[in-house]
Amino acid sequence: MAEDIKKQIQHFYGEIAKNAKEGNVSCCKGSCCGPIANAPLIYGEEFLNGLPEEALEASQGCANPLVFAELKEGDIVLDLGSGGGIDAFLAAKIVGNKGKVYGLDMTDDMLALANENKKKAGFTNVEFIKGYIEEIPLPDEAVDVIISNCVINLSEDKQKVFSEIYRVLKRGGYLSIADVVTLKEVPDRVRQITELWLSCMAGSLLVDDLNKILADIGFKDITIFLEHVYTKDVIQSLLGSNAKINASDLDLLDGAFGSAVIKAVK
Repeated sequence: MAEDIKKQIQHFYGEIAKNAKEGNVSCCKGSCCGPIANAPLIYGEEFLNGLPEEALEASQGCANPLVFAELKEGDIVLDLGSGGGIDAFLAAKIVGNKGKVYGLDMTDDMLALANENKKKAGFTNVEFIKGYIEEIPLPDEAVDVIISNCVINLSEDKQKVFSEIYRVLKRGGYLSIADVVTLKEVPDRVRQITELWLSCMAGSLLVDDLNKILADIGFKDITIFLEHVYTKDVIQSLLGSNAKINASDLDLLDGAFGSAVIKAVK
């Protein structure tokens, strides 16, 4: 991944945080948004009761990582790329005061927004920390469950990310993440479109490759459940009108990506 794309990713999500704080978010073109990242559709309106509107507006997820997380009271949870805090807060409701949720994010504006949302919602069992998912600032075997929502694909080094996840998980702990997967080969020249990185698609792995990385690291009981397959119309809406992509390349992307929930046990 080119360094300028990394900077664009960080800037892009920082702007989303600022807009959510100011109440200016209506549709986040060029992200895991459009018809996909709609918080009420992904989670269900009743599940979101009591959460600040700013947390919902800053949500950039592609699926619900809590579907298979099977969280329980007292669990210690880490949310990678916690953004405005939506998944961290939902997890906090489940684990209760006997548990704890860490939210990790690299973007100062997102961390500021998440902490404001935490105060508004009154959560005392959530802590937001700054860091990178390739270098998680927690000790070995510190958490029971790791969740993430359309974030890991923003990293170029998946091996490092999943190795870090494995390190900080307790024995018997597990990951339950939502992210985009690749369903068929896509030319590298197409993957380099900036908007494909911002939308979590360019960095996604083929399902078999993802399965192999997890298994090689040591994870067991790996399941990858496909929730949505992205048609070219959906992809066009995710990329936005500024994306430089021609019709033939868009045809190549038809059905090439989809959102999935991935679970694996240490």
